[in-house]
Amino acid sequence: MDRIVHRACRALIAFVQWFPLAGVARAGRVLGWVAWHLDRRHRRIALENLTHTLGGERTPAELRAIARENMLRLAENYLSLLKIGGMSDAEIGRHLEWTGVERLWRADGRVGVLVTGHFGNFELFTRLPSQLPAAMGPQTFVSTYRALPQPALNRLMQGLRHRDGVHFFERRTEAEELKQALAGGRAWLALLADQHAGDRGVWLPFLGRDCSCSASPAVFALRHRYPLITAVCYRTGPVRWRWEIGEWISETEHGKRRTIESITREINSRFEDAIRRDPANWFWVHRRWKASSGHQRSSGPSESASPGAPPR
Repeated sequence: MDRIVHRACRALIAFVQWFPLAGVARAGRVLGWVAWHLDRRHRRIALENLTHTLGGERTPAELRAIARENMLRLAENYLSLLKIGGMSDAEIGRHLEWTGVERLWRADGRVGVLVTGHFGNFELFTRLPSQLPAAMGPQTFVSTYRALPQPALNRLMQGLRHRDGVHFFERRTEAEELKQALAGGRAWLALLADQHAGDRGVWLPFLGRDCSCSASPAVFALRHRYPLITAVCYRTGPVRWRWEIGEWISETEHGKRRTIESITREINSRFEDAIRRDPANWFWVHRRWKASSGHQRSSGPSESASPGAPPR
């Protein structure tokens, strides 16, 4: 069965890659429109998340429009990924814009933690090594992923990811390999840090609602003295994306090491700004706000919290 699934998916990818990217993206939006009408579960999650976070800032009609556009964009991104996986840097470069890349070059030569989230076509971060300033020389990035349950689909997904300068490690089974790759402080670490972090997360407000937030960027920065920098991918039009590299987040303040909570709060704040700038650009169909575990402690109600109980 695994072999059959693998061959079927390879055939689908080959079929999609035969078409131009613009046509693939349009087809993705059609699939997203179908999903909006048929996928009640994810439509409900998106609307609940939006209502409990941006409900005080947007009308119900606006929230519904954001949720619908979000599902259209998600399908557009997923289908486009099948095409983009077979495109060279030069080919995809015509659809990409990068701002703030020069910030990644530091006079002290230090590498850092690139913190991003599920914004726009976030998989395109793998094209970053080809955009770095020449003064930096060749750079290596490492990142983590969670393997899909189906081995065939997992192999295909990894095959679609652009690997020039980027090395992926399965977060549950390849922790030691990841540590070895980062040893010596010569490789960047790229982390997605905007989703529910489970029992190991720190309990902090995000968009005015307390939730489990990933502490991994802050922990790594403090443990290895790596500075952090954020990156967000925005959809600027059909098959057009712009990556914006933010300012550095220091692991120290006034000569003292910052706390994990302090760093995580700053990361959250930057992501919140990006979400409010283009709400449909984020991953609203994920259950971001879940109940706390036994050992997690709320940091107290946020002043910006909107009325109503958080979605479970």
